Amino acid sequence: MPWQKKGMVFTQGYATSAVCSPSRASIFTGQFSARHGITDWIGENTGTAWRRLNRHDKMLPADYTLELPAIDTTLAEAMKAGGYKTFFAGKWHLGGEGSMPKDHGFDINKGGYSSGSPEGGYFSPYKNPELEDGSEGENLTMRLANETLGFIKQNKSSRFFAFLSFYAVHGPIQTTQEKWQKYRMKAEGEGIKENGFAMERKLPIRQTQDNPVYAGLVESMDDAVGVVLDGLKELGLDKNTIVIFTSDNGGVSSGDSFSTSCLPHRGGKGYQWEGGIRVPYIIYVPWANSNGKTSNYAVTGADFFPTILIMPT
Repeated sequence: MPWQKKGMVFTQGYATSAVCSPSRASIFTGQFSARHGITDWIGENTGTAWRRLNRHDKMLPADYTLELPAIDTTLAEAMKAGGYKTFFAGKWHLGGEGSMPKDHGFDINKGGYSSGSPEGGYFSPYKNPELEDGSEGENLTMRLANETLGFIKQNKSSRFFAFLSFYAVHGPIQTTQEKWQKYRMKAEGEGIKENGFAMERKLPIRQTQDNPVYAGLVESMDDAVGVVLDGLKELGLDKNTIVIFTSDNGGVSSGDSFSTSCLPHRGGKGYQWEGGIRVPYIIYVPWANSNGKTSNYAVTGADFFPTILIMPT
């Protein structure tokens, strides 16, 4: 049975923000952005600096907290206090020196630092100060999955908390020639529309999911998730390991790489409509008998912190 059909699928799962840093902070603290103070992706301009990119909004964005507050207890710190070995891999984007994963409860950090996107792209060399380069052309997404599985193998006889935070599917969107060809042929077979975009209030917005590069990047992430989940099964840990899958915001429909369409929901990343905040939300608890079940109850990223802490183990 596919893993996504083993867990509880929450059809109304929401990120707490339409952009990444605030959502990530909410997952780690169980707080909404108004309380933890990170109200935009870290690095975005505020005040009059907002207009440097020819933005002329009447209301300028306010200043915000630039790193995960040290005063707050994070999920990793809570798990560590409970006797768990803690591991982080991938995108952090919650501060730099002094506010890195190891400063907030993680014993091990593979690839997490201040950047919100993979500076070197999705193939080695990565230009990542927290991740050694692999062989030339090594895939970043698969590397992060293998690092995570390696940690699990080393700690299979003890309690562990692994937070695998893929850089995918953030821009720059990249994929292999093989995956590009696969999805290019699929797009052509289904018929490419003459005009795949419509005009939103200020920017064009993608109407069709026919971008073969983005599709390949998504499949690479799916492959990497499969590596970790198959590893859990091979290690005999699939019956006592809780697995959670979610996203920090909706897909980019406007701006950046105009990568995907979130229809029938309006908008996408950066928009406060459903397309920007409604995300995949799957929780697999082996002993909960939730195989294939769905829930229409509205839930958010801020719910993970208290829910994980009260789950029986």
